[in-house]
Amino acid sequence: MNEPSQNKSRVSATGGGHGNLAELPSTGTGGKKITRRQFLARGAAALIGAGLLTGGYSWKGEPSWLEINNLTLEWKELPASFSGLKLVHFSDVHLGFNKDAGDVKRLIRHIREAEPDLICFSGDIVDSYPEDLEDSVPLFAGLTAPLGKFAVLGNHDYKHAEQLVGLLEAAGFTVLRNRHVLIRRGDESIAVAGMEDYLINSPGPDPKAAMGGIPPGTFTVLLMHEPDYADFVQEYSIQLQLSGHSHGGQIRVPFMGAPFLPDGSVKYVSGLYTVGDQRMKLYVNRGFGETYMPFRFMCRPELTVFTLRQVEG
Repeated sequence: MNEPSQNKSRVSATGGGHGNLAELPSTGTGGKKITRRQFLARGAAALIGAGLLTGGYSWKGEPSWLEINNLTLEWKELPASFSGLKLVHFSDVHLGFNKDAGDVKRLIRHIREAEPDLICFSGDIVDSYPEDLEDSVPLFAGLTAPLGKFAVLGNHDYKHAEQLVGLLEAAGFTVLRNRHVLIRRGDESIAVAGMEDYLINSPGPDPKAAMGGIPPGTFTVLLMHEPDYADFVQEYSIQLQLSGHSHGGQIRVPFMGAPFLPDGSVKYVSGLYTVGDQRMKLYVNRGFGETYMPFRFMCRPELTVFTLRQVEG
């Protein structure tokens, strides 16, 4: 069930494999090929985008019009000492394509205004090259959150994964690569887990490694770049998955929706979903940056601010 994102919302919570690849050019992200349907859809999106570009709005306007979505989510599993926790989630900055350190300054200003306890980033910090992150490292390093800053890599980050991990760590992020961290408040704790990218063959996501060792009954937040992977972690006790990758489609055409959705975010595209029998909450952030085309239409960039609350079962 897709629950549309709203500026203020309250949700109570208790709790794809790859298609056949046609012989088409590589996407340039981890050596993957795209399907024929995706190739044609991308061409259609480019044509539509070129028409929108003439008005300037989709090029200079909407990509800079950040939407801040505030959501309150409730679980009975959340420890009482963490009730009221404020979590800020951002994704898909794609530095070096249509975003630079000046844009990051604006993003960071909004994150600071939210006064987060916990900051989570769900991948694609750059579009291609690690040097595009360098000017922003001191800016991200200035961000503080008492419970920490956590990140995973996205498919665009694997061209230079080790360099980018080093830069993210220099910026104060704990990069989760098929592992988790327990965050404690007094005698209670929650887990933040993160996995490798779904579209990259090696090393690839390993749920057993990422979630193994988490004490039974621990409230768990999972960072995973591709949202469709939510269907593959249903045997694990995860209360909230945070993802990006889709950009919400980046361009959405009235009565048609998004002409192009990347592999890994075809089923879950934007906003809040409830997944599986465990009713895991999945949130798909539309991302801060752009890729392939330097514009957006009917799909504003997003920063999400969650307030997590305990509710009696």
